Amino acid sequence: LSRATNYTQTHTPTQEMPPKSLDLYCPICKDIFRDPVDLLCSHSFCRECLNKWWKDKISPNCPICRRISSINNGISREVCCRLHGERFKLFCVDDKELLCLVCQHSGDHYGHKLQPVNEVAQGRRNELRKALRPLLDKLKVFKDEKGNLDQTAEYIKLQAQQAEGRIKEQFRKLHLFLHKEEDSRISALRTEENKKTQKLSLKIDALSREIAALSRTIKDTEGLIKAQDAVMLQSYRTAAETIQQRLLLENPQPVSGALIDVAKHLGNLSFNIWNKMKHLVSYTPVVLDPNSANFELILSEDLTSVRCGQKQNIPDNPERFDFFRIVLGSEGFMTGTYSWDVEVGDNTDWFVGVASQDVQRKGIHPTRLWRIGCLKGKYVARALSEPSTVLPVSGQLSRIKTILDWNRGKLMFLDLNTNTVIHTFTCSFTEKLFPYFNSAHASPLKLIPENVSLRIIPEKLCLKSS
Repeated sequence: LSRATNYTQTHTPTQEMPPKSLDLYCPICKDIFRDPVDLLCSHSFCRECLNKWWKDKISPNCPICRRISSINNGISREVCCRLHGERFKLFCVDDKELLCLVCQHSGDHYGHKLQPVNEVAQGRRNELRKALRPLLDKLKVFKDEKGNLDQTAEYIKLQAQQAEGRIKEQFRKLHLFLHKEEDSRISALRTEENKKTQKLSLKIDALSREIAALSRTIKDTEGLIKAQDAVMLQSYRTAAETIQQRLLLENPQPVSGALIDVAKHLGNLSFNIWNKMKHLVSYTPVVLDPNSANFELILSEDLTSVRCGQKQNIPDNPERFDFFRIVLGSEGFMTGTYSWDVEVGDNTDWFVGVASQDVQRKGIHPTRLWRIGCLKGKYVARALSEPSTVLPVSGQLSRIKTILDWNRGKLMFLDLNTNTVIHTFTCSFTEKLFPYFNSAHASPLKLIPENVSLRIIPEKLCLKSS
């Protein structure tokens, strides 16, 4: 801060201290600056003095010119030479030290390369700006990832809500069916109860009439026996004939099948209800994985069909294909034989097949695929990154069966309409394979459900799909 440069350059510790220079002293405490700061108005003060001055003030202003300032933004700390109290004007390139104009004459820096502070600072600023660029890029990456995670967190809530709604809808249908089935079963029970009760009531009424007639005959006969001889003899023949007629009546027989057929109503009740529920359920050997679906693919609620539509605002998670309109099955296959049927319908831009577990999901090179499809009006087959092969298909493919024999390394495609082989890939598979679907058309690709049937085997119950 001192401008008495010539005097300070000749000053040594053994000489008498020079008169005070106002540029070195704080206007508030009247002492040499301690931790000096500059305000925007260019007046300088000790930081502690300025803070005390502002302590009880309504607005922070300069103690000298009264200009409004701010302790946070209006103060910039001035770095000064501790030895001489001068502002740093030079930079020693050899020693990497800041020097005031007095320090440059020190023997410690004799012959060293000295540069103006502003030039060195500008160079260092440029270096920092250059070094800051990759850091800014990294910050952007982190912010983008945080934004993606925030979106993912919200999407998880949406997924849970949608899944819960679909679960409730499925159970609502099952509950409705069970309630109807319950009403039907109870109605059948009540019908049988009423029918058999009515039949039994008629039988009881008939027996009651016979009992009444027999009781009257017995009472009349007993009364005749007690009557006077002449009266008894006069009515004897009629009474004897009546008794003989009553004796000719057949004895009542027990009513067979009078009881309710409880076994019919309760026997294997839950199984029979389950068997009747087949029309409510469907089974597909492949279920689509919505977390792998491209942004433009729209899946059905039961995850058995896919079509191309408008781009959706969903997270770009690692499992999702971000370029090609691809979706995979939710379950991978390794060892064994598997098959599934697909209805392509009117779709004219599609591929079906299998993808390996490590298929590239980001970018434009999703290798590790084996598939056939329709492209620009032609049916083609393509394995891995090999060129496409045009398939000699006559007519239009509408339903396709995919058969994967993992152990034998075969992937076969059949035309379900003609039951003929479309194409067969042969490869030594070493990874888990997932069903693969690619569609760029509004018409959906649909997985065809299999027929579900129940077959009873002694000591076993088998649920079979065909």
